[in-house]
Amino acid sequence: MFTPSTTQHPRTSSIQSAPWRDWAALALLMFPVLLVAVDNTALTFALPEIARSLEVGGVQLLWVVDAYPLVLAALLVSMGNLGDRIGRRRLLLIGSTGFAAVSAATA
Repeated sequence: MFTPSTTQHPRTSSIQSAPWRDWAALALLMFPVLLVAVDNTALTFALPEIARSLEVGGVQLLWVVDAYPLVLAALLVSMGNLGDRIGRRRLLLIGSTGFAAVSAATA
């Protein structure tokens, strides 16, 4: 039988701080997100120049901006399958390194 006196309420339980390895892992996992955000920001700032040089309208500029997440979404399933085969950590490191290298080369 359930008795309230034997269970500890979540609000009154002691709060434990996360070890430094958890914070380091979070920082490492946020690095690829930072790379994507920086590239998307650079694309957003370059839109006026892209519109002038290519002489495109608003709908075409939307396609320029939306092509980036569309490609990322298309790769999601296949990279998930590849991550299951070769390891998620290895795939994350390979993908992040490759993405950073290509991003730096295009900058």
